Amino acid sequence: MNSLDPRVKRLPVIGQPGQIEPKAPLDQFGTFEVFVQPKEGKPFQHEGIVHAPNLEMAFVLAKEAFTRRFMCVSIYVVDTRHVYTSPMTEGNVSVFGFIHETPAQAGEKISYEIYQLIKRGKQHIHAGTVQAVSPQEAMSEAKKVFSTDNKVIYNLWAIRTSDIRFTKPEEQELWLTLPEKKFRDASAYKAGDKLTEFLDKQKN
Repeated sequence: MNSLDPRVKRLPVIGQPGQIEPKAPLDQFGTFEVFVQPKEGKPFQHEGIVHAPNLEMAFVLAKEAFTRRFMCVSIYVVDTRHVYTSPMTEGNVSVFGFIHETPAQAGEKISYEIYQLIKRGKQHIHAGTVQAVSPQEAMSEAKKVFSTDNKVIYNLWAIRTSDIRFTKPEEQELWLTLPEKKFRDASAYKAGDKLTEFLDKQKN
């Protein structure tokens, strides 16, 4: 089933790993998916994309684009080409019905982060981590683990944990001063009080 959602259409369809052609040098910046953790203990959620020449610059741009006014405790970014997706469903049809169980595959299992879309028009939210040899097996494992709660899931993303640029422990202090920067909030300016004070001075 085709989706009109641009967040889905730009992502490579699962079943094509290793077939993504690299962009020509200086052709154009690639896209990187940005995930934000709003509070400690809360799951990471997809927040948007940035265009950048590489992963490290994507992390910097993501911080500037998504955390200047949005309170969070951590972010991470990943190249869009490393996000493997399931089909997109509609209505009350869950995507798990379209994911086939994959027999155990030979090879070393690695960790994949699984994201699920639980409401159309919203962002994908982190569901958990599975161990698998391939993206297809990761989707199959996700079906076994996350389809037991009878919720309708419209789309799944699987991302190799090793492909993610996480916030490093020594970088956590980047967000420590955010609560003190009230000048970024419109409410901190108290425009109404300042206007009243100005008008009072004009009367006198």
